[in-house]
Amino acid sequence: MSGDNVVLARNVEGAPASPLHAQTVAFSHYNNLSAQLPLDPETGELVEGGALEQAAQCLENLEAVAEGIGHTLDDVARLTVFVRDIRDLDAVDEAFRAYFPTYVPARTNLAVAALPLDALVQVEALLTNGEGTIPNEPQAGDLVKYVNNTHNAPYDALSSQTVALSHYNNVTAQLPLDPVSNQIVAGGAAEQAVQCLKNIKAILASIDVPFDDIVKVTVFLKDLSDLDAVDEAYRRFFPDSGIARAVGYLPARTVVEAAELPMHALVQIEAVVSHGDGTPPQEVEARHGLIIEANNTDAAPVSALSTQSVAFSHYNNISAQIGLDPATGELVAGGAAAQAEQACRNIQAIIENVGHTMDDAVKANVYLRDLADLAAIEDVYARYFPGAPARRVVGVSNLPMGALVQIDAIFGNAEGTPPVA
Repeated sequence: MSGDNVVLARNVEGAPASPLHAQTVAFSHYNNLSAQLPLDPETGELVEGGALEQAAQCLENLEAVAEGIGHTLDDVARLTVFVRDIRDLDAVDEAFRAYFPTYVPARTNLAVAALPLDALVQVEALLTNGEGTIPNEPQAGDLVKYVNNTHNAPYDALSSQTVALSHYNNVTAQLPLDPVSNQIVAGGAAEQAVQCLKNIKAILASIDVPFDDIVKVTVFLKDLSDLDAVDEAYRRFFPDSGIARAVGYLPARTVVEAAELPMHALVQIEAVVSHGDGTPPQEVEARHGLIIEANNTDAAPVSALSTQSVAFSHYNNISAQIGLDPATGELVAGGAAAQAEQACRNIQAIIENVGHTMDDAVKANVYLRDLADLAAIEDVYARYFPGAPARRVVGVSNLPMGALVQIDAIFGNAEGTPPVA
């Protein structure tokens, strides 16, 4: 696999711009778009109206970014919708139908405690990038996007269960729905987590992808105090195969407390999955047998339920980091800026352990207990992410260990991962 891919950060006219993040950062076969607020790009102000108008403006901004780099919304592989009030998802869906009249991407929906500028809605997108990012050498032919659904998992007319392009499958965030009744399963958080994971497993089985091909999991919880119960269920599914158990493989992971989840669920789980077969017209020798490279370093906090860095093909997926001192296992003293510094230091240690630098970052997700702390962490963030990667910022009411800041990131992996010998 070529090592010539470059991190391609771009801004376009017709969408809001920020000096702190690029509107879109492409690497290899994906464009990572920054989360869009409902800002009028001419005035920089929130548009007037309620959730419907704000959702439409978010989607308008995403469309402007996509078209500005020669793409369309049909190239969206995953859409993530954040609302302040879960009841506003109906309005978001109304706007969504106008922008996605036929094809629907994988999707994640949740309510969060706060959004920047007190917005009601924020939407982000992951776009396919069939032309790749090797300078002056576009991919020979457009890669095929595979969209699949199965009756063995819950079906939603406004999302595809899985959307694959090149070496990744993007799975719609799964609620704890029984696929037969389409109702939330009985029980508490543990039972709901089991059903979410069963649904993901059914989707992957329908496309002949093993469960241990998952490289990144995001667990959304209504109440973070349910994490122990969810972890108990999680251990039943990871590792899944004999080979994975032998090496103790676990995907990278992020845990987020949601203000509310669709259908009053207690748990929702999102998965990003490797796709070793790739999608045509990639040549067979360029796409078969790629391996997952999972790495930990003692220079950053180690978890029994996640791997710090999981690389596959041209991406490294980093587990969420809080301000833990890896030597003590305790949160560092100080406020949000001190914790952000330590979280970024942990990410830097993880990525340098696998031979990369912070300049390889293509996307960062920032979760804050208090959005008022954003100004305090920006200087720290800018020092560690000098390339201004695409970014998501949301406010949450709680974080693991009572942290004030949590950051996860995706990095380019120009050398790719080797095929099985």
